[in-house]
Amino acid sequence: MSLDEGHWSRTATEWLAWARTPNHDAFWAYRDSLVAFIGRGAGDALDVGCGEGRVSRVLKDCGYRATATDPVEAFVSAAEQAGSADEYRVATAANLPFANETFDLVIAYNVLMDIEDVPMALREIRRVLRSTGSLVISIVHPFADRGRFAGPEADAAFVVQDSYFGRKRFEVVAERDGLQMHFAGWSQPLENYMAALEGAGFAISALREPLPAVTSAFTHLEQWTRIPLFLWLKARALVL
Repeated sequence: MSLDEGHWSRTATEWLAWARTPNHDAFWAYRDSLVAFIGRGAGDALDVGCGEGRVSRVLKDCGYRATATDPVEAFVSAAEQAGSADEYRVATAANLPFANETFDLVIAYNVLMDIEDVPMALREIRRVLRSTGSLVISIVHPFADRGRFAGPEADAAFVVQDSYFGRKRFEVVAERDGLQMHFAGWSQPLENYMAALEGAGFAISALREPLPAVTSAFTHLEQWTRIPLFLWLKARALVL
């Protein structure tokens, strides 16, 4: 079991509570923008690192036939119990149990930060993606990952605490409304992701730094209207 699989296996119960509490985490403040970014479509879509299944449900809402995969069996079971997708597999991003060129769309939503070998995962995603297909990626913005706001105020200064460059392991504990979640993964600069995409045969076709919908449930996200919390990419396979 890899480092990332072990972490998410240990924290599966925490994540299920964290992710399934309505309007609890940042996902819900960005969901409508994510639907618009993916866009309406048809065909076969793969959710890599599906967690409890909420992105698979977005794919179905967008019109796709969704397959949900995750290396953590508890997550795949939870996704299936919620009717999140049309098919389910327990699998790592680096070893997807599908034939070449199976999917019209692959999404890796906030999962590449958790993967030890991103280049290998992207090569495997490229293998199962049709030559006419698209890859959608969400990551925590590499700049936001290397700093913190100085306080809770909406206009608090954002302070970069470490060098932007280099690959660094992180482990943080988030607490909100009585729930706790242990996050762990790797922080690395945008150039690293671009190099991995290029090496896997992808070219970027769209980039977004989305803004949260700051409603009464998400006033704490107002700071992130000044600094981007997430980075979204669309990529297409290069046909040589």
